[in-house]
Formats: sequence, structure tokens, C-alpha cells
Amino acid sequence: MEVGGAPSEVLLQRPWLPVSIGGCQLLAKSWFGETAYHVLLTDVSGVWEERMDSSAIQRRAKELNRRLQATVEAFFSHLCDVVRPCLTGSDGPPDGDAHISLTRQPDGNFRIKLKSKLAELPFYWELHCTPAPVPVVCGQLVRPLLAMSHLLQRQVEQLGGLLGRKDAEIQDYRENGATLSRDRLQTDIFDEETFREEFMSKALPPLPSEQSDALGFNGDLQRLYAAVVARGNARKRKLSGEQKTAAAAPSSGTGSCPRRPGGAAVSSEAGESGTEQRAVSKMADRPAVQQSLPVLSNPAVRPSSKPKKKKVVGLFR
Repeated sequence: MEVGGAPSEVLLQRPWLPVSIGGCQLLAKSWFGETAYHVLLTDVSGVWEERMDSSAIQRRAKELNRRLQATVEAFFSHLCDVVRPCLTGSDGPPDGDAHISLTRQPDGNFRIKLKSKLAELPFYWELHCTPAPVPVVCGQLVRPLLAMSHLLQRQVEQLGGLLGRKDAEIQDYRENGATLSRDRLQTDIFDEETFREEFMSKALPPLPSEQSDALGFNGDLQRLYAAVVARGNARKRKLSGEQKTAAAAPSSGTGSCPRRPGGAAVSSEAGESGTEQRAVSKMADRPAVQQSLPVLSNPAVRPSSKPKKKKVVGLFR
């Protein structure tokens, strides 16, 4: 049974971790609250999840452990002690009595079965992981990975520029009589296009074909993922604040819109568009003599100074 789990932003900030569950190599991210959890698993071919709250945990605990009588807090505390190490790639519990297995169901779901001891009695638990919806997959995996790819590409471009400047610096030293003390330190001039072609020809053939080898989400990638997600959350909060401010602004004003001479209202978007068009036109063919100020739609707010008698160029021709 799927129920409300972690807030999307809370789980999003957790990096994907490589784990091995029942001999199956996966990437996992999880959130454990006071009496609720949200787990995401992927083997690169699909993404599965399970969300459980306090009432759902209590029902499943009673179904699987009829001999145990305990509060949901006691069940959940023991569950965290046993399950959390398996989902973070760390070692198992100190007692070593926990056994965990993973099976794929005919319907495509994952079922993770766990057996341990609670109060000297067997404790059983199962995670019923079903395919995650597309918005969850995109938000938790696809968009952050695309942002990471773009960021790494920018890093490569900056490194290429730095190598070019280093080559120019070394060449200047050589032209001024500097020599290497050891010949083995000499390098060729860096050419970005040649380097890219050689890299692709050497790196593509040995790329891992097995999914287990493609799940190496190491520490550097985890930190990059966390940085990208934190930046995205900050931008979302900023945009949300600006939208709320913009929505509240009209209610505090007079509510009147400037009107054309014929009586039609002129929207702010139209005014901004006209301003941009005038700016582009002015940059394209800059006149020798400065143009006069645009005619304002409201005669009451015209400038006090008299404009020169020249052809009027403004919003309304």
C-alpha cells in the first residue's frame, strides 16, 4: 500500500547510493522520518519506490508478526536499525542476525524480504516496491543527471581553455630561452578537437556493458548531485517568492491601466514589447540627431519641458 512519504524536496536532496541487496546491484535513495519512510531503487532499466506512513507500517507489522505486540515506534525503530544500513551501502547490523533478500515479481515489482530478531523473537518485514511514476523519475533522476552532465561539460570547456593558456605560457618561456631539465616532462600542444576524437575512440569501446558496472555513483558524483539539487531548490524558492510578490502587486495599486487615445486599455506586456522594439530599432539605425521623447498616452503626465519641433517617434504613430 502506497501512502504519503517524504516531501519531494527532502528526498531530492538525498544522493543516489550504490547498494547490493540480495546479490543485486542497485542505486538507492531513502528517507526515514519518525514513523514513515520513502524508498527509491533503480537498476538503470527502471525505478521502483515504496512510501509508508505510521498506520501502514503498523498494519504490515501486525500482518507479518502476529506473535509480537509492540508499538509502531518500537517496530519502526528496529526497522530503521536493520533496513537503513542495507539502503546506504554500509555494513549490516552489529548482531549479524538480519537476513535480506530481493525477488522480482511476475508483475515487474520488487519485493525485499527481511528477517531479524526483536525482543528475542523473529521479526519479519517486506518492502513492496512498485514502479515509480514518471514525474518522480524525472524529478529524482533524469533532471539532476542532465544538469550534472551540462555542468561537467562546462568544466571540460574551462579546462580546455586553461590548457590553451598554459601552452601559450610555456611557449613564451621557450622563446625567451627556457629549457626543460628533464625531457620526459615535455608535452605536445593541446588541441581540443584532436583530444576529443582520441578520447572518444579510446573511451567508447571499453565502456561497461553490464548494468552492475554502470552503477558506480561514487563520492564525487554524489557531491555533485547534491550541489546541483541544492542550487535547483534555491532557484525554485526564489522564483516562487517573485511570483507571489508579482501576484500581490496589482491588488495594492490603483488597478487602472493606461489607455490608448481610442479608449482601449494597454497592457504592461504590450508596453514592454514596444519598448524592446524601439530599443532594437534605435540600435539598428542610430540617427545623428537625438530623437524626441515618446508621446505619453496620458496628457496629464507629459514632461514639463517643451520638446523640439521634430518628427514624433513613439509608441503611437
